[in-house]
Amino acid sequence: MRIELSPDHVDTIITEAEAAAGRLQRKLGLPACDREDLAQDLLIDLLRRLPAYDPARGSLGAFAGLILRNQSSRIALRMRRERRAWGGPMLSLDAPIREDDTRPLAETIADDQGLGAWLGQSATAIEHTERRCAIEGALGQLPEDDRRLCAALSTRSVSALVADGFGSRSALYRRLADLRHVLTAHGLGPAWDDLASA
Repeated sequence: MRIELSPDHVDTIITEAEAAAGRLQRKLGLPACDREDLAQDLLIDLLRRLPAYDPARGSLGAFAGLILRNQSSRIALRMRRERRAWGGPMLSLDAPIREDDTRPLAETIADDQGLGAWLGQSATAIEHTERRCAIEGALGQLPEDDRRLCAALSTRSVSALVADGFGSRSALYRRLADLRHVLTAHGLGPAWDDLASA
């Protein structure tokens, strides 16, 4: 059913959505910066269900309140399931630590204690920087043609290089085998794979 919304109806819908988002944000203990996102999620669901509104059965405010309450319950259940799965509430890395300390949480977590380490991140930012410097140093020792080949390999496949005139497929694979030995001699060893992502 298509309904025409007056400016008063729009105000009612937005006011109800913002109030529901505020209640949900407080109930879940989320930072205040999440309130607007919650309001948008609730408003989208309400607008999607708006064609089911029947003015003969009640006011738009009552309809909106019921829809928003139900969607708030679904969001709260989903967030509680996620918190249980992660072993506690999820924190925004942009949220301040405390009211008296306005630094974001991200600035207080060391690389070896953060989410990356927990999920098996293989290197810290310092190790990644050191590896990148080693790769750049090794590449600096190569002749210009080999540096150009390495740069091309970082963005294109061997088939694309053949099409671009870098030589035949077999010649490229021979050059790559030689480059592996040269880069190993410069201390990169098995970091050849890192070269493609550098």
